[in-house]
Amino acid sequence: MEQHHKNHLDTTVENEIQVTISYQNNVIKLYLEDDERNGPELELNHEKLLHLIIVSEDLNEYFHLHPVQKNNQAFEIDIELTGHSYKAFVDIKPKRKNYTIKGISVPTGDNIDTRHNMSTGLNIDEQGRKEINGVIVEFQHDSFETGKDIKLNFNIKNAIAEPYLGALGHVVIIDEKVEKFIHVHPISDESTLFQTQFDKPGLYKLWAEFKFDGAVTVYPFVIKVF
Repeated sequence: MEQHHKNHLDTTVENEIQVTISYQNNVIKLYLEDDERNGPELELNHEKLLHLIIVSEDLNEYFHLHPVQKNNQAFEIDIELTGHSYKAFVDIKPKRKNYTIKGISVPTGDNIDTRHNMSTGLNIDEQGRKEINGVIVEFQHDSFETGKDIKLNFNIKNAIAEPYLGALGHVVIIDEKVEKFIHVHPISDESTLFQTQFDKPGLYKLWAEFKFDGAVTVYPFVIKVF
């Protein structure tokens, strides 16, 4: 199965898609334009043309959204953002065009760019067991070392994961500087075992999403990569 790794900030590949974001009256609007000033042709990517991940810059808030396509260049969705500073990551698969996912500041009006002097104050999750909405998940993993294939196993103890956007789960990982974005899917259609790589050490936060009884539950974990 495809490992979604065109996500690190890659300066060697020209980014041929420009993404512009606006936010007014609790509506986020996305405008996509390729290098020929046209709307890019997008492939379905896990049942959606576009996945929009928004996080607060302290990484306390997390949203995985699927905006509605309005025309071949515009998408929009309602969302209430109550904090000051947010980053958006637009996950798309354009046909015949190079695209690298990069964090984009969301203009919230009172947006305060504290990126250079803000500490997220992330606390590493020493315990890998979490219970949310009555469902227990045990997070088991290889040693977090850079440059190696790392297996991430989420052992669901008292529920059965349902297919969600074409997989039994989704994992999004963002570094503490809110610059690096990794989106991985299970290594098979029948498992909640994932595999990824890290190219730089540091603190990261991951959000593991699973669907139980028709509702998506998100399990956050803070990890340290060496």
